[in-house]
Amino acid sequence: MQRRTRISSAITGLIALGLACSACSTGGVADQAKGAAPPPPVAAQTAYTPYVSATTASDTDDAGSPDTYNLAFVTSGTSGCAPLWGGTTAATGEAVVARVAALTADGADIRVSFGGAAGTETALACDSAEELADAYAEVLDAVGATKADFDIEGDALTDTASVTRRNEALALLQQERDLDVTYTLPVMPEGLEDTGLAIVQDAVDQGVDVSAVDIMAMNYSTSHDGDMGDYAEQAAEAAHDQLVDVLGLTRDAAWKALHLTVMIGVNDVAGETFTLADAASLRGFATGKGVGALSMWSAFRDRPCTDGEDVTEANDTCSGVEQDAGAYAEALSG
Repeated sequence: MQRRTRISSAITGLIALGLACSACSTGGVADQAKGAAPPPPVAAQTAYTPYVSATTASDTDDAGSPDTYNLAFVTSGTSGCAPLWGGTTAATGEAVVARVAALTADGADIRVSFGGAAGTETALACDSAEELADAYAEVLDAVGATKADFDIEGDALTDTASVTRRNEALALLQQERDLDVTYTLPVMPEGLEDTGLAIVQDAVDQGVDVSAVDIMAMNYSTSHDGDMGDYAEQAAEAAHDQLVDVLGLTRDAAWKALHLTVMIGVNDVAGETFTLADAASLRGFATGKGVGALSMWSAFRDRPCTDGEDVTEANDTCSGVEQDAGAYAEALSG
């Protein structure tokens, strides 16, 4: 996840079908013509999809009853294109396969997250779209996943060759399998940055069906010392408008195609703290707008720090704020 100083026509078709059939419930068109009130609209569901470690279980993984787990992260090693969990663990490692089985035992789904802030992003390491597609497929097949997210940060944002190589690989995979593709990208309160927009536009150009764009509502800058919940909502509003344009969606479909990821508690940038009140407020905003999913970095940070742990800077194992374990999950999942 971002530690920087740290859609599809099917959706549109479903929306159109829902509009066409809005009078198909009790009483039908005839009764509505006689003055019967139409049925109330069904509220859009906002899924809860936290980031979890692919290799290490946490007591707070299942807090909030996640719909989908973002399994982080797949990168490549110090040499070659081979995909590795955390840059060290083989894609087919038994421990990861067992971890996935435990996470999905109660019916939750998984989404493999490629990239992140650390290590070598796999599209930078592979020489061709075909080789890259094989690398992605190896990981997906090992854990039985049909969903893949691409968290693009750092050098990978501006390396145009790897951007196109990745999207060509994804287009190849979608030609041969059912693959739900999302992108996780940096954002400011003003919206997606130009580099992120260019990645999405290239995906469209290469024929990739992008189901959603996940914005990292975190780590803006030291000049952003206001309310982190307000910033997240501002970023969502701005990114939504951008998705209408770049993905050619209706406004309702663009909200569904927008995911929001926050960094709970103390962020990497001094002065930025995403509070439990922010989480509850953002949940209300997301469900009201019909946002597709809310996520957080991360399930294993969703606990208070112990005595002696530094809470003035972001901690990899705790939130840095006073809370009960799993409280952010409960707030974000509603």
